[in-house]
Amino acid sequence: MKHVERQARSTFKKPIQQHNQAAFDEINARVAESDKPLILDSCCGVGESTAWLAQQYPQALVVGVDKSAHRLARHGAYQGQSQGHNYWLVRADLIDFWRLAAAAGWRLEKHYLLYPNPYPKASQLSRRWHASPVWKSLWQLGGELVMRSNWVTYLTEVAESLTLIECQAQIAPLLRSHQAMTPFERKYQRSQQQLWQLRAQLPEEVRFE
Repeated sequence: MKHVERQARSTFKKPIQQHNQAAFDEINARVAESDKPLILDSCCGVGESTAWLAQQYPQALVVGVDKSAHRLARHGAYQGQSQGHNYWLVRADLIDFWRLAAAAGWRLEKHYLLYPNPYPKASQLSRRWHASPVWKSLWQLGGELVMRSNWVTYLTEVAESLTLIECQAQIAPLLRSHQAMTPFERKYQRSQQQLWQLRAQLPEEVRFE
């Protein structure tokens, strides 16, 4: 927790990469034109979860972001009929994208972060999302944070990090029969791993002293 708190107090000075800025500017123009609730699907991979969320929340604008062109190119196999109407896929690095979205004043209805790589080795702590200085930008985006993982320790660490902004998270096991939202989730189900979900309502205004 000391590392997480130290990172939260630090100033992230990494320059924004030009291609991430351009990708954000394009989607931000669409967001600015919309009056729909905004849902962000971070680390969306092939975009199956993005299409699924768009079907579940037709009244919302859903944005899926992933840094891999290879994964996004596979989206056709998972594409929903609403593509181009209420969901969009963006290729960008979230380290830049979250900062740009926070600076632009995005306020999310929901924010999904499904099965991120937890980097389980102790030496890899700083590579976990909640131990990075960019985590502050996620706080600022607000909304309901929904995370899923097959490693409950990871979600427990995330929940502890949220206490820094006086936000309480709930972690619960997922039923083995629940509908998978991503190829990874389907893989974990087939191997009969226990999966977990974290939910937290991020505060309207983040105060961190």
